[in-house]
Amino acid sequence: MTPAPAAPMLLVTRPEPQASDWVRRLQALGLQARALPLLAVGPAPDPAPLRAARAALVPGALVMFVSPNAVLQSAAAGFFDAAWPAGVRAGATGPGTVQALRGQGVPAEAIVAPGADATAFDSEHLWQQLRHEDWRGRPVWIVRGEGGRDWFAETARAAGAQVQWVQGYARGAARWTPEQQQWLSDALAAPEAHCWLFSSSEGLEHLAAAAPGADWSRARCLVTHPRIAAAAQSLGLGTVDLIGVGVEAVAQVWGQGASIQSAPNGEP
Repeated sequence: MTPAPAAPMLLVTRPEPQASDWVRRLQALGLQARALPLLAVGPAPDPAPLRAARAALVPGALVMFVSPNAVLQSAAAGFFDAAWPAGVRAGATGPGTVQALRGQGVPAEAIVAPGADATAFDSEHLWQQLRHEDWRGRPVWIVRGEGGRDWFAETARAAGAQVQWVQGYARGAARWTPEQQQWLSDALAAPEAHCWLFSSSEGLEHLAAAAPGADWSRARCLVTHPRIAAAAQSLGLGTVDLIGVGVEAVAQVWGQGASIQSAPNGEP
């Protein structure tokens, strides 16, 4: 009897240390996975603005963290050294950021995030939890890398908030080991034997730079947000699947095969 073909290798492209953590958890669920980060995250070049923002927090303020890395790198700069101030809330776009905040001692009641039943974990769904409040004159700090989406800032400002950005971390293209370089070559040579897990539109830009002129038409990827799906389609990936958020969502759709919603080559 001919043996069944091996399941495709999942290539996890999140920044470290999240990529390796995801690989361990996927492997524990019986899936083949490798960490091939597309983004590298490090400390902000100057921690002084972070410390100044921390000292300026007053009751009624909101500090919005755009990702787990925004929390972890802020922590390394001392943002969470003191107890979380009373009356100040921490905004999170998803469960990973919530977990990171809890790990830094932020009380659960001080954290606001999209509901567990949200159709996506992003700035828009975070704002749904906040939009009914009076934001006139209230300070909002957004902790992010250099640049980024302005939707949350513009929306909060339109509601009357006093919005300020602070750089919590730096990001750039990940540096791969020779083994990881080989994994990219393997994925390009045998796209049907691999599946990409994308968590960032910016990461896709770095992938395009790492493999200029590559033919992505037979490649497949899993994504958690329509914006990332659109970026993957722009790169030319042949199959783009929209799935839920988290390791368990990957395991569920990969184990069942059906129930994956493929985005056509156009609008996701």
